Amino acid sequence: MSLKSFHIVFVTFTFLMSLFFVLWAFVLSVDVTTATKAIGWSGVAGLALVPVYAVYFWKKASRIIL
Repeated sequence: MSLKSFHIVFVTFTFLMSLFFVLWAFVLSVDVTTATKAIGWSGVAGLALVPVYAVYFWKKASRIIL
């Protein structure tokens, strides 16, 4: 597996973990605390920022010829 492929898998995993954090913090959590809300909002930030980075990386990586 190339470094480029590994990076794409890692970014996908990061997006899915952010989605899990949001679902856990705001839907599945029984005890809502400040820490739970902070984890949920960091997941929201991840859901917003990771796709932007993924598009940036994909465009940059497509210009690299190996």
